[in-house]
Amino acid sequence: MMKKQVYIKKSNDEVELFSFEKLRQSLLNTGACLEVVETIVSKIQLEVYDGISSNDIYKKAFALLKKHNRISASRYSLKRAIFDLGPTGFPFERLISALLKEKGFNTKVSVILDGECVTHEIDVLAEKDGNVYAIECKFHSDAKGSSNVRVPLYINSRFLDVQKQWNTNSKNKTHLKQGWLVTNTRFTKDAIDYGKCIGLTLLSWDYPKNNGLKANIDSLALYPVTALTTLTKKEKHQLIDKNIVLIKELANATKTMKSIGISDLRIRRILNEVEKLCL
Repeated sequence: MMKKQVYIKKSNDEVELFSFEKLRQSLLNTGACLEVVETIVSKIQLEVYDGISSNDIYKKAFALLKKHNRISASRYSLKRAIFDLGPTGFPFERLISALLKEKGFNTKVSVILDGECVTHEIDVLAEKDGNVYAIECKFHSDAKGSSNVRVPLYINSRFLDVQKQWNTNSKNKTHLKQGWLVTNTRFTKDAIDYGKCIGLTLLSWDYPKNNGLKANIDSLALYPVTALTTLTKKEKHQLIDKNIVLIKELANATKTMKSIGISDLRIRRILNEVEKLCL
């Protein structure tokens, strides 16, 4: 079939030429087999039209993939699943804390620290090899949100205030080395350039290239409960309210699942999906 050219509307309202090859690759990255992927891409080709939103294309692809392979569908939904962690940013902070623990850091979430001028609440405080890192998590509940240069400017000023107090306090046996800024969407070019210039570590959905949030979550299988296809939206948020954010936490949460009305049969199905996703 000859590929048709289609211009789509992105979440930030920009219009661009849709890449069927990017769709194909994103579906292959979920672990779906080539035959299934080609079937989905062929169906999408017949249904897309100029002006269709990227969100509508995602919904079509997700529904088709879910019919063939629920595990692949869960992986494919990761970006939306992180948006669904809201409306507060705390579950996202828990996710970032867990990611850093997997990388050998000791972490604490929501820590109040004195600065030289004022006190600050640090989203995640991480320590490794005697060095401490103050991490600010900028959570957005939709894809239109991005972090411009004003955000790292503000975060760096807070970090410097805390760093000066921390490193001059003789009671601290560690060194507050660096500030980090993490977001689930993207940074503008100015934000990235400023971060590089001042030594502020930046982590977004796809930055740094091949080592962004998506790549790290996939490699560590740190999927949020909102990615599961075997849970309803209501159940996902009931679990988050009970401080269960990661799917791997469900392995020891049978009582909690029962307490929100999930049957034994569905619990087995949920845990089966969890096991396959965590492989």
